[in-house]
Amino acid sequence: MDCVSETITKMIESLPKSVQERVLEEIKPIISEALDEAEWQMEFEGSQENLVSIARKVKREIKAGRAEPMDYEKL
Repeated sequence: MDCVSETITKMIESLPKSVQERVLEEIKPIISEALDEAEWQMEFEGSQENLVSIARKVKREIKAGRAEPMDYEKL
């Protein structure tokens, strides 16, 4: 276990059981949200280079006059 996990564990273990259960119920959504954020971050990190490449290509096409305004009605 790393230092952060040990600290949290010790803090929770120092509480009475009934309070530990309440703390756990409060922490679950926070941890779940943090896990979701980490997953999204990993997804976007992998796609960042592709997005940069596409943006550069679009800029070149706009500069060359090959781009057309987007018609949202056709989407």
